[in-house]
Amino acid sequence: MTKLLLTLVLLAGFGSVSLAQSLDDYLIKTAENNPELKAAYNDYLAASERGNQVSLPDPELQVGFFFRPMERFMGNQQADIRLMQMFPWFGMLKAQESEADQMALAQYQLFLDAKNNLFYQFKTTWYALAELQQEIRITEENLEILQQYQRMALIRFESASTSAAGPNATPMASSSNSSVSAGAGGMNTMGNQSKGMSNQAKSAGMSSLAAMSTSGSGMTDVLRIRLQINTLENDLQLLEANKIPLQVQLNKLMNQDREADITNPEPLSAFELSLEKEIILDSISANNPMLAMYDAELMALESQKQMAKLDGRPMLGAGVNYMPFKPRIEDGMSMGGNNMIMPMVTMTLPIYRKKTNARIKEAELLQESVRFNKQNTLNQLEIGWSKAIRDLEDANRKVSLYDAQLELAKQNLSLLLTAYATNGQDFEEVLRAQQLVLDYEFSKISAITKQHNTIALLDLLSAASLNSYSN
Repeated sequence: MTKLLLTLVLLAGFGSVSLAQSLDDYLIKTAENNPELKAAYNDYLAASERGNQVSLPDPELQVGFFFRPMERFMGNQQADIRLMQMFPWFGMLKAQESEADQMALAQYQLFLDAKNNLFYQFKTTWYALAELQQEIRITEENLEILQQYQRMALIRFESASTSAAGPNATPMASSSNSSVSAGAGGMNTMGNQSKGMSNQAKSAGMSSLAAMSTSGSGMTDVLRIRLQINTLENDLQLLEANKIPLQVQLNKLMNQDREADITNPEPLSAFELSLEKEIILDSISANNPMLAMYDAELMALESQKQMAKLDGRPMLGAGVNYMPFKPRIEDGMSMGGNNMIMPMVTMTLPIYRKKTNARIKEAELLQESVRFNKQNTLNQLEIGWSKAIRDLEDANRKVSLYDAQLELAKQNLSLLLTAYATNGQDFEEVLRAQQLVLDYEFSKISAITKQHNTIALLDLLSAASLNSYSN
C-alpha cells in the first residue's frame, strides 16, 4: 500500500511529454527504488504519525495499602485508592494536532523537493547520454566520409602516377633510335641529331619532375586524411568510454546493478517553449515545495505559540478516591465497615509566567526567521529562473544559428568537393570544410541538450512538467 501511494505521489505532475516514453519509465523506477528518496518518504510517514500521538495525559492511579489497618470512625481502613485524570485547557489538544500536522506537511514538502532534485539529476544524466550517443553516431558517419575521401585520394594518386609514367617512356625510346641513325648517317647528320636529343632529354626531365610533383601532392592528401581518421577513431573510443560512467550513474540512481542494460535514449529534438516567462515565475512562486515548506513551518510555529499561551492556563483534573473499610469490633459490637467513595477535582495554578512568555517570544522569533528564509529562498529561485530563461533563449538562438551555419558549411563543402574532383586541388580546404561541418553538428547537439537541461531546471524550480508546453 505504501509503495502504491508513493508511486501515485511521484506520478503527480507527469503530463503529456515529448520525451521518449522510456525516460518516464525510468523516472518511475527511480522513484520506487532510490534509497535516498525512500528515506525522505519514510521521514514524512514518521512525521505524520506524530498527530496520532496527541491525546489526553495518561490518568494517574495511586494505590496505598496499610500493613496494619488504620482505625477510623467508619472502621479499619485497609487501603487508599485514587484515580485522577488531568485535562488541558480548552483548545490545547487541537493546537497540538495542528502543530503536528503542519510539521508533517513540512516534511512532505521536503520529500517532494528531494523527488524533484532526483528527477533533475536523472534527466540531465539521461540527456548527457543522449548527446553522447548522437556524437558517436555523427563521428561514425564522418569516419565513413573520410574513408571515402581516402579512397578517392588514393585513386587520384594512382592515376596520376600511371599517367605520368607513360609520356616519360616515349621520348626516351625515340632518343635511342635517333642515336642509332646518327651513327649510320655520318658526321653531318650526327650534329643535328645531338641537338634533337638534347631537347628531348630536357622535355623528358620536365615531365618527370611534374609527375613526381603530382604524385607527391596526391600522397600528401592521403596522409592528411589518414591523420584525421586516426584522430576521429581516437575520439570515438573516448566517446564510447564516456558512456560507461553515465550508465553507471543512471543504474545507481535506480538502485540497480551498475552493469544493468540501459536503453539508448532517443535523439534529442529542438523545440520552442510556448509559455510566457512570467507564467513560469508565477508557477515557481506557487508550487515550489521549499516555499510550501516554509509556509507549513509558519503555521506550525503559530500553533506552538498558541500552545504556549494555553499552557499558561490552568489544567483541570477530575478523579475519585476510594477507601475500603473493614468493620471493627468494639464491646462485642461491629462498628462501621462501609466503603467510602469520594469524588475529587484538582487544578494547576500557573503563576510563574516567565517561562510562558519566553515560549511565546521564542515562537515569534522563529516565525520571523522563517519569513526571512522564505524570502531569501524566493529571491534565489527568481535568480535561478532568470538564468534558466537566459540559457534557454541562448540555446534557442544557437540552434537557429547552427542550423543556418550548418547549411552554409555543407554548401561550401559541396563546392570544394566539386573543385577537387575537377582539378585535384585544395584538398586541404576540403578537409577543413568537413571538420567545420562536424564542429557545427556537435555544437547544434550541445545547444539542443542545453535546451532540455534548462527545461529540466525550470521543472525543478516550478515543480511542474513544462515539456507539455513545448512544440
